[in-house]
Formats: sequence, structure tokens, C-alpha cells
Amino acid sequence: MQKKRKPSITISRTDHDRLLGLANAMEDRDPALAETMIGELERARVVEDAAVPETVVRMGSTLTYTADDKPQTVTLVYPGEADITQNKISVTTPVGTALIGLSVGQAIDWTARDGRVHRLTVTHIDKTEHMDGP
Repeated sequence: MQKKRKPSITISRTDHDRLLGLANAMEDRDPALAETMIGELERARVVEDAAVPETVVRMGSTLTYTADDKPQTVTLVYPGEADITQNKISVTTPVGTALIGLSVGQAIDWTARDGRVHRLTVTHIDKTEHMDGP
């Protein structure tokens, strides 16, 4: 199976710095996920917070994506705020890591914890506030 090229991603400086710290802190507990997160952060185009387009998934974004032809609406949050009953998914989950930095219309393959590969496509991002600031 040929590996598809990952789409370009854009991340705000604040999200990048916080997520890099989170990934480094996770290295002992979950080295594979930490490595995946660091890899995504390394390939990201990092821009000032105000320069991130509204069509890019950021921390705190509420968005809709399709995976396996099923639409899902979720909010991307830090681990302590995750609550699947409220559709708040952690950036430290495989799908959360795959979503960060994607733009509307972009697709990416991600590997679920059960080892299956899924393709997700971001279809909509709500125009709401994000998790910038202290």
C-alpha cells in the first residue's frame, strides 16, 4: 500500500508551543503518540495567532469532519477538558492529532488505536473563539 503524502498544515504559535510541551511531557507514558504529535508539529507552518485563517482547525475549534462516510462534529480540546459525551475530543487522541492544523476540504489518513487506518476530511469549522491566551 502506497503511503499518501500528508496535507500541509498551519498551526498558531501559541498552539504549537503548548502542544510541543504536551508531547514532550507524554514521551514516557505514550512514546508512539508523542512521536506522532511531534512529527505533526515539526511539519506544520507556524504563524502568529492572529494570522491563522478561520478555515484552519485550532485548539478549541468546533468542526465537522467525515470519516468512513459518517459526519462527526467535535470540539478539539486539551486532555483535561475531553468529554466524549459532549463531543469534546482530546488532541492527544489519534483523531485529535490528525485534525490539528488541517483546513476545510483537506483530508488525512489516521490510524485508530485498534490499528485500522481511516481517512477523514474536514468539512466545516464553526466561526467561534479559540483557546488562545494565557
